[in-house]
Amino acid sequence: MANENILTLEGKKQLEAELRELLDVKRPNVIKQLQEARQQGDLSENADYDSAKNEQANIEKRINEIKDILANSTLIDSNKTKRSSSSIKIGSTITILDMDSKTKESFTIVGETEANPANRKISNVSPLALAVLGKEIGVTVEVKHNMEKPYKVKILEIK
Repeated sequence: MANENILTLEGKKQLEAELRELLDVKRPNVIKQLQEARQQGDLSENADYDSAKNEQANIEKRINEIKDILANSTLIDSNKTKRSSSSIKIGSTITILDMDSKTKESFTIVGETEANPANRKISNVSPLALAVLGKEIGVTVEVKHNMEKPYKVKILEIK
């Protein structure tokens, strides 16, 4: 049984675009590479063939992953989330103040599938998200990590 995934509309569109790219561009290209490698003769020592087979396996694996994610996902309307509540939900963009370092940071809370800390998108199951979900502006929460001492953040803004 597959896990249920939480996706924003933006995340769903990105996955659908990636799937189209894999199906319409990358899969046909690797099939062409395989055909060309086969024409070279002996496949037992053909590095081009081996490389194309590995690439084909990776493409097929990713196609299946994306299809599974899309088939088993719950769509979160982040626009509705932004309009409907003063508390933090999946899809909310928040600004927090780290009480120790006195630095401000902004994040959007998304499902695990979309999480990308480099793009300021954190998973709803991350320690920070778990600490702030359901909270409101002005609340200070303690964020507990497995390996580190807990730290406190204050919620400054919810979008």
